[in-house]
Amino acid sequence: MILTNVKRILKAGFFNFWRNGFVSLSSVLVMTITLLAIGAVIFMGVILNTSLSEIKSKVGVNVYFVTTATENEVLGLKTELEALPEVDEVFYTSRDEALAQFKARHADNEITLQVLGELDENPLGASLAVRAKDPTQYQLIAQFVQDKNILSSNGIPIVDKVNYTDKAVIIERLTKVISSTEKLSVIVTLVLVIVSILITLNTVRLAIYTSREEISVMKLVGASSGYIQGPFIVTGVMYGLIAGCISLTLLYPFTYWLGGLTQDFFVGLNVFNYYLAHFGQIFFIIMSSGVVIGAISSFIGTKRYLDL
Repeated sequence: MILTNVKRILKAGFFNFWRNGFVSLSSVLVMTITLLAIGAVIFMGVILNTSLSEIKSKVGVNVYFVTTATENEVLGLKTELEALPEVDEVFYTSRDEALAQFKARHADNEITLQVLGELDENPLGASLAVRAKDPTQYQLIAQFVQDKNILSSNGIPIVDKVNYTDKAVIIERLTKVISSTEKLSVIVTLVLVIVSILITLNTVRLAIYTSREEISVMKLVGASSGYIQGPFIVTGVMYGLIAGCISLTLLYPFTYWLGGLTQDFFVGLNVFNYYLAHFGQIFFIIMSSGVVIGAISSFIGTKRYLDL
């Protein structure tokens, strides 16, 4: 009996969809726009957060030492920095490594290498590259090194220069942009969801009006509320499924077209490759959003207009 009722509800739901074809089309189109907006929010979030992570990875405090600083003195400061709660990692570059890196960077500049070869000793000092757990803490770390004023056994400061790559302002601004963009995206998406629900409610109301005689007969013979509501909810779910399929189909060429642009301008992130790699997750989000919007709007519509 239950299986029979389910079959009848599904059949009636499909029939309602095709009987009100033009109105159903308008609901599907509006819902498609809503689901595309949800997809755009996903990709925008990935692009902005990837850019932020890339900028954060390039921020740091570089501590350069005088050439007379011993390795033990440098490693001693490294140990102190690693003990700070704000510090995530500290990378040590010896004088020999600094010289090798300098030669590699200027491999095409014969004059520079020639001048370097004429020097009696290595002119470069050791260095420490400090990475903080929170980008906002870099200034505190740089101030810690500057205030410490470590002296060698001869009473000479061993720190030559503290180079703070001040990208904290950029990070702060980008974080605000991301936050504002996410809020705006959520607001736009909610507006579109509300519009989709209103359109679907009108569609349900029209379907109820068209089927008013059938509904009256079902009430007279004692049909349950669920049995009467079922076909309209099935129709709403169909709106969501069809809109989801259309959205996923449109996202494929759209991300393909944008892939090269995002790869060039956003730290190598290709949204098309991201779409393919995370298709399962995006499919679930888009389709489930469409089904939920369609089902909820149809349920509200039937409750409101059927007086059950």
